[in-house]
Parts: sequence; C-alpha cells; structure tokens
Amino acid sequence: MAVQMITAEVRSWIAAQLQEGYTPEQLKAAMRASGWTTDVAEQALLEVASGQVLPPVVSIAPSGSVPEPDLSGGQTQIEIDGHCIHVLLSMAQPRVLVFGGLLSEAECDELVAQARSRLSRSETVADSAVGSEVNTARTSDGMFFARGESEIVRRVETRIAKLLNWPVIYGEGLQVLHYRPGAEYQPHYDYFDPEHGATPAILERGGQRVGTLVMYLNTPQAGGATTFPDVNLAVSPVKGNAVFFSYDSPHPRTKTLHGGAPVREGEKWVATKWLRQGEFN
Repeated sequence: MAVQMITAEVRSWIAAQLQEGYTPEQLKAAMRASGWTTDVAEQALLEVASGQVLPPVVSIAPSGSVPEPDLSGGQTQIEIDGHCIHVLLSMAQPRVLVFGGLLSEAECDELVAQARSRLSRSETVADSAVGSEVNTARTSDGMFFARGESEIVRRVETRIAKLLNWPVIYGEGLQVLHYRPGAEYQPHYDYFDPEHGATPAILERGGQRVGTLVMYLNTPQAGGATTFPDVNLAVSPVKGNAVFFSYDSPHPRTKTLHGGAPVREGEKWVATKWLRQGEFN
C-alpha cells in the first residue's frame, strides 16, 4: 500500500487554482494526470473547502487493479466451462454485480453437506490484538475450506477465477456460513483497517482484500438480504445466485459498507470468497 501526503503546499496550490476560476472537477482531473489517486485528490479538495486536515488516505497500488468480469460487449450472460452465469445487476459506484446461477443446486447442496460438520461460531479480527475473536455483530456459524481441498471446491474456485479474471492463488480459502433465524452480520467493511494494529501482519499473507463474492447456497423463507446501506441496496439471497463487489482502496469512499440482514424465517447458507491483492499464503 502507498500513502500520498496532502501537504500545505498542495492545499495552497488548490486554493490558488480555485481563485483563478478552475472548477473542482478540472483540478481533480489535473491531479489524476499527475499521478494522484482519485481518493486523495477528492480528499485534498475537501480539506481546502472545509479548512480541516483529514487523516491520510491509504491507496492500494497499483491503482485500479481489482477483480472484474469482462462485460465489454454488454453481455447479459457469461459461459465458463459449459456453465452459464447470468448478469442480473451491474452498478458502478460502489462496484456491485449480481450473478444468477453462478452455482448449480447440486453444487450448493454439496458445499453445505461438506461444511455442516465443521461449523463453529464465526469470528472477526480482534479489536485489540493479533488474531480473531467472537463478535456480537456477527451471529453466524462458519468454517473455511482449504484452497483446492476437494473437487467441488476446486471447481468453484476455478469458475470464480475465470469469471472475475483473478488468479485462484490470490483468493482466500472458501468460507461457508450458516445463519439461523435471527442471525445477522451487522454492516461492516471487508478490507483490513489500515489503522488496526493487526493489519501489517495480515497483509504479509497476500496484501489487502480487493473483492468479495458472496454465493447463496439456499433461499431463506424471509430475510437475510445482503445490504449496502450507503446506496440503499438489498440483494435477496436466492439459491445459486451471488453478489460480487470490489474496492480499490481500504476507505469508506468505496461505499462498500455491507451487512447480512437478520434471517426472519428459515435459515441461510452462504459461501464467501475474499480476493487479495496478491498471492494468499
């Protein structure tokens, strides 16, 4: 990761250009052409406008290198190794895509069957130490498959890699989560907080997270949507479908705040694949 510092000289230059009549959009474009990231340019303009110095933005390098399916032809379906995946929704900011039929019913059932006996209470990164801990914001049970540990896991990982144009070795192990009635995952970010004490050690294993794919392994009777509060989006959990979102910097500006709404009736099973900036060990 790299930090681009917004100095007093930069703020003075922006203020002078604004007085000359240049618009914020023109200044942002000029800064980007000079090598500044969009996030930092926007923050610099905000600092000048507000008169406040804000915490530095940490950007992932290379900028813009995130998983992304090839939709250059405007296609509504993608075929991978004879399996047809439908593009149901495509949003630019935040970058969110909803895929229909990413997994077959049989594949969903097999992942649940292989995961069921290995579940334990889900954890999150510890608040004050290296490691993980049980968190009241996350009331699911879960487990991790080792990357490539079974035929079904290898098949799904290969499909994801081809769909999102991101190497299998850049992915964390597939995680399966089980939500009972009332269980939820309150809104959060998937990237690792640059200010957290545990983050440097975590990043040594593959860099920042840059994308998340949540695959629905069943359809609850009610509730359990994947929500994006910043844009008022709720993705219904439909068996075989999936929601993907990427984030090119570990910053709220990506608008990737998301959560798992409480399951109101029935249960919810999902499989999550987190994608890293580099090879995950």
